[in-house]
Amino acid sequence: MSGSIAALFQRLTHGVYVVGVAHGEVHNAFTAAWVMQVSYDPLLLALSINPNHSSYPLLNEGRSFSVNVLKKGQLDLADHFGNSARANKLALTEWTTDRTGLPLLRDALAWFECRVVNEHPAGDHVLVLGKVIDGKLLDVEAEPMCYRETGAMDGASALYPEVIGES
Repeated sequence: MSGSIAALFQRLTHGVYVVGVAHGEVHNAFTAAWVMQVSYDPLLLALSINPNHSSYPLLNEGRSFSVNVLKKGQLDLADHFGNSARANKLALTEWTTDRTGLPLLRDALAWFECRVVNEHPAGDHVLVLGKVIDGKLLDVEAEPMCYRETGAMDGASALYPEVIGES
């Protein structure tokens, strides 16, 4: 193989999202790139999350999540919500809640509200399927941010194996 495995996987096209979770009065949000539509009927989105992530217990308890689509040029928001060291990431951001209490970013391109319908183990992550129960396009003129625009911001290149092979 020529080039790095990280460079190879950066060629997969996917967006950058801020996923909101809540349980009761506790809210959190985190940056994610592994979100995709998986069904038309019913409308389903899939989210991949590490079960050791600090937001995973809120996702399990609340059984729902929001997907806030970031706009091209919102690298500062992607970085802000990608930093797990911040205690209350929502405190410095304009946001509201949906009818179920999920965080929705006011400056997002769009948002989806999803109810968890299933989970599946997926290597070091869990694939969470959510039924879309609401959504809104907030900025019809904006372009969505692509993961490749984030560069090495998330440190993911260090997580790839040295070579591709069977494990």
